[in-house]
Parts: sequence; C-alpha cells; structure tokens
Amino acid sequence: MSPDNDNPTANPGAQDSPATDGTSPAYARGAAMMERIYKGAVPVLPEGTMVFNDVMMRTLFAEVWDRDVLSVRDRRLMLLGVIATAGASDVWRIQATAALDNGELTPDELRETLVILAPYAGYPNVASLVLPCEEVIGSWQRSQRTKPSADASGPSADAPGPAPEAPGPT
Repeated sequence: MSPDNDNPTANPGAQDSPATDGTSPAYARGAAMMERIYKGAVPVLPEGTMVFNDVMMRTLFAEVWDRDVLSVRDRRLMLLGVIATAGASDVWRIQATAALDNGELTPDELRETLVILAPYAGYPNVASLVLPCEEVIGSWQRSQRTKPSADASGPSADAPGPAPEAPGPT
C-alpha cells in the first residue's frame, strides 16, 4: 500500500475495501460515529452523495472523533468554544442539543460554558448564544418530561401526571 493510501483525503475510499453494500469501512465507521454524536439529529447521507460529505465522514468522524485520547464530552466542549468565537447560533443549537441528549452536559453545565466563554470568545459573540441556549434547554426539558420512564416501578401510563402549576400573579 502506498503512503497516499494511508491518507483518506489523498485518495478517498482507496484505503478500505467496500462493504457488501458498497460503503467503505471508513465511511461506515464515520457514519456510526456521527450517529453516536448527534443521535440522528444530523442526517447521515449515503456515501457518494457529495464529495465533501464523503471526506468529512472518513476523516472527521471516522478518524478525529473516533480517537480515544479525549472523550466525546471533551471534544464537544472544545467545539462549543470554537462555535462561540464565531457566535454561530445555528451550529450551537445542534451541538448543545446533542450534548444534552447524550448526557454529556446538564442544562446548568451548558449555561456555564457561556459564562466561561464570554471573556475569551467575546461578549457579543457569546451573548448571541444565550437565547438559543435557553431555547435548546427548554425544548430538551420538555422532551424529557414526555419520554416514558425507563423505571418499571414508576407510575404507569394510566396514573395521573403531576398537578398543573397554579398560575402566577398577573
């Protein structure tokens, strides 16, 4: 095997034999890692749909995210910092949702990332993420309340839910 074949960006797909479905093993590893990281929130396109996507799967997800030196949580925290420097609220939403869904961060820890990032990434950049962060947390919390409990000893589906909160002062 030539040295270029060890580099997935030099000749994408050349380093692995295709799987039975025609997908290269590197692409399949990348797709599995992307699914683990985003839990289906970001769709995995079939190999061959776009060259950019193919390279991203084989390098970013199969090689970079799959390394065992840092945890996925550590990688996510660093990524949130980079996103904050750009004030990229759309990407922040994706990463924040995934961090909550994967149990990597709690709502309070996610909020705390904004506190520590503000002086380093710039208050204007981070301030633009506060509302999206709260929206993600609110949506995630609502989804947690509607998920069935994994605890079989908990209340049954027929049991009444918690009493509604009394309205506050108007």
